[in-house]
Amino acid sequence: MKTNLNNNWQYFDSWSEDIFGNNGGEIVRIPHANKLVPFNNYDESEVQILCGYRHIVNLTVRPSSTYLLTFEGVAHYSEVYLNGQFVGKHACGYTAFTLDITNFLQSGDNEIVVKVDSSYTLNQPPFGNVVDYQTYGGIYREVYLTEKRGTYVDDVFVQAEPLKPVVAEIKLANFDSNAEVSVEIVDGDNVVYSTCYNTQNDSITVVMDAELELWELDNPKLYTLVVEVNDDSYQTTFGVRSAQFTRDGFLLNGKPVKIVGLNRHQCYPYVGYAAPESLQRLDARMLKQTLCLNAVRTSHYPQSQHFVDECDKLGLLVFTEIPGWQHIGDSEWQEQAKNNVHDMIVQYRNHPSVILWGVRINESLDNDELYTQTNAMAHMLDPTRQTGGVRYIKKSHLLEDVYTYNDFNREGATNRKQVCDKNVPYLVTEFNGHMFPTKPYDDILHRTKHTLLYARMLNMVAKDKQTCGCFGWCFVDYTTNKDFGSGDRMCYHGVMDMFRNPKMAAGVYRSQGETPFLDVCFTTEIGDYPECIIGDMYVLTNAEKIKVFKGGSYVGTFTKDNSPYTHLKHPLILIDDLIGDRLVTEDGFSAKDANKIKKAFATIRAKGLNGIGLGIKLLILSLSKKYKLSIEAIVGLYSKYITSWGSSANQITIQAYNGDNLVLEKTVSSAISHTLEVSASHTTLVEKATYDMALVNIAERDQNGNVCPYIAKAVTLRTEGDIQIVGPTVVPLVGGQAGTLVKTVGKAGRGTLWVDDKPIYFDIEIR
Repeated sequence: MKTNLNNNWQYFDSWSEDIFGNNGGEIVRIPHANKLVPFNNYDESEVQILCGYRHIVNLTVRPSSTYLLTFEGVAHYSEVYLNGQFVGKHACGYTAFTLDITNFLQSGDNEIVVKVDSSYTLNQPPFGNVVDYQTYGGIYREVYLTEKRGTYVDDVFVQAEPLKPVVAEIKLANFDSNAEVSVEIVDGDNVVYSTCYNTQNDSITVVMDAELELWELDNPKLYTLVVEVNDDSYQTTFGVRSAQFTRDGFLLNGKPVKIVGLNRHQCYPYVGYAAPESLQRLDARMLKQTLCLNAVRTSHYPQSQHFVDECDKLGLLVFTEIPGWQHIGDSEWQEQAKNNVHDMIVQYRNHPSVILWGVRINESLDNDELYTQTNAMAHMLDPTRQTGGVRYIKKSHLLEDVYTYNDFNREGATNRKQVCDKNVPYLVTEFNGHMFPTKPYDDILHRTKHTLLYARMLNMVAKDKQTCGCFGWCFVDYTTNKDFGSGDRMCYHGVMDMFRNPKMAAGVYRSQGETPFLDVCFTTEIGDYPECIIGDMYVLTNAEKIKVFKGGSYVGTFTKDNSPYTHLKHPLILIDDLIGDRLVTEDGFSAKDANKIKKAFATIRAKGLNGIGLGIKLLILSLSKKYKLSIEAIVGLYSKYITSWGSSANQITIQAYNGDNLVLEKTVSSAISHTLEVSASHTTLVEKATYDMALVNIAERDQNGNVCPYIAKAVTLRTEGDIQIVGPTVVPLVGGQAGTLVKTVGKAGRGTLWVDDKPIYFDIEIR
């Protein structure tokens, strides 16, 4: 029997022995952040504290039962006390731990006290030197108490690969030789396999010949393994699949798959790591369904079981790794790193989405003694998966199965032979990111270059059949420490901001999906371009072709054939002509001369007046003489077709077509009016094990539906009913966008969030 213990905790923001028996703490709910922090510009020492939690649980203790207390995540070092007695400790902020508290319980009220240390001085991963991401603090994942009667199932490891029997390795605890074990494979409401055992051992291996569907990216079929012994029932989901990294690419169920993913930090604004189940699952859905990825790397630590569970359900591949960032500590530190390998694998190995174990400290130097041991441990605990270890050094010692490499070459993918001198599986685990930080309000040239850097790497990796794939750095912006980021404790490395509002670069990934998508990598405002040098104009779309209109006049039709990114499934489309045949039809030039003018104008657009050569200048003079055009008239033509100075013709409309079917249309022009747009991740909030929380996105859009990136304003938030705002009630728009979080308060009913005069209505359920 499982009892959730997420409500009515008392929180003390500093630790002392006075917490024992103290009813004076702040009442909080789990998940909990030891400090709510500003969006950015805060001192990281605010969360690096020693704090305490206290909770009272009332029980009728049964003498024959075993009681297990589980913490899914406490950042970062914790000591647990029950009724004043020390029960146990845990030295990792990213893995779960369970304590047997049977001998410490009494019938009636029981006091649980947890001492939590989030200091950077801890001698455990990832600490010991600088860390380039904020590590936050608190009891930030769920807590629960489980009562077991007699013999119970301690652990089950399911191994399920195509064309092989399903193997379940079952470990029993509190073993009784009379225990009867039943095992079932369940598909929904149907039992597809069952067997029973009378076992004389506390460890049994069950081999099951069952005809099961494969777990695949577009059909992630899941089954439930149910193990029952006496009164105890243990359930775990699994999928049948094989995942193999080879020197010729990655194979899923024997078929080639190019891995296209992003790295994820598990943080949200204000609450840091303390986000409940719905937001964990939201991130997985955004990665798979919004950004159209097939993989995610949980950098640089194991992440929520809810998140990985959703990856299982969606068909999103996961590369997970032990906590750490560059630094390797002393022998005690390294022992904890090995413990982290053990806990990570045992806790996550039944997830079919997990395809690779990261058993090195991210970007650390070679340490053959340590990494020989971590690699061997991984293979012992899970012989079905390969290992990797993320490095940024070329030709380092490879003790794992896959050479996983952070490629920060801004010119695109580095040749594998230059990185690794062995003919082994090769995977790019980070690229871009910190090499080109991009804020939502950066100018259009910066945002466009950011976008094209992602497109270039994805295109080159797609071309190279031997590279297994690549993970871009990264999914969302994240807070960091004083040694990193942009001076405001923020790393602007994401293709989305921290509120999960998309930047332009997100469109590179979104355009590779099959849901119709259309976005542009340019504006029509010449003030966005120094010297009015607009440069290349790209369109992000998965349509077959686009039709371009300028000032209402048809310019031409463009396809992926002129794209430099032809290895992408849906290449970016280059608009290299904003004139079409209008110089002939509207201005009376011959076709031959019209092409000369277009060439001259294209050169000026790309290089500016100061960048054109003598030949272009002479061409303009000869054409002006031939057609008796003044310099003002030539400038007028350039304005009409390129810059649109002083006219209303700067409107550009893109129509996206599949065949003859118009699928999407987008117009870009000067902003005339603005509208505030507000949306929520979900509007039915459901409390189950704990509170629910919704992510609310806010954007100021022009009359064409485009975000206004330079707008300077703030919005005011207020609530009515049974919800509350997390964070400030006045929020500035950053790059034209912002967000907030709202959470339930333990009551069923309704709630309204007002963003200025825009309402969002929420229904709240308690289950």
